[in-house]
Amino acid sequence: MADRGSSEEETPDGLLGWCLVANVARETAHGEGGLDIQHGTKHFRTGALLWIPPVPWDPGWGRWPAVGRHRGNGRRYVNMVVRADDLENFRVKGVYSEALVRSLNGYRHDPAAPRTLQDPWTPERAQSWADGCNSNREPLFIEGHPYAHPRMSVPNPPPAELQVDGETLHLAHYGTRGARYSRTPPPVEWTPEP
Repeated sequence: MADRGSSEEETPDGLLGWCLVANVARETAHGEGGLDIQHGTKHFRTGALLWIPPVPWDPGWGRWPAVGRHRGNGRRYVNMVVRADDLENFRVKGVYSEALVRSLNGYRHDPAAPRTLQDPWTPERAQSWADGCNSNREPLFIEGHPYAHPRMSVPNPPPAELQVDGETLHLAHYGTRGARYSRTPPPVEWTPEP
């Protein structure tokens, strides 16, 4: 859903441009195999609004540059590279702040034109990206691989065991960020004999 006002033709007063935005996910996966589940990221708290400029360079697969208010100092915008897997609720929002424009422009900011985005999103392109990022499928993560399996997803709720390439995987964790499978079977609960 785009935050564009009442009409496509009307430009709201003070609008400096459009941008793709997302929130930091409630659960983020870290550590070996992604089984260490944390709230938010090191630099951004859970639910923090991040502004995602069009990518002028490739920071690595599954990583995007983003602008947001840091966990430690909520007054200033900071530029960071974040994992796409740590973001949710993608949408389009209007940019109204010169400080935000300065941060989105980064080193390409022109002090002579402080209200001009150097590489702006078009509303249609940003909405297309948001729709693609918000698709309703549960990603599948396998122990030892930091990213989701590129060809597979699982139903909701996920199965306890799954066959992938002739190998049996066991459900290790299931949360809002997808299903995480391990090659190691879960521990057997010990019950005392009567």
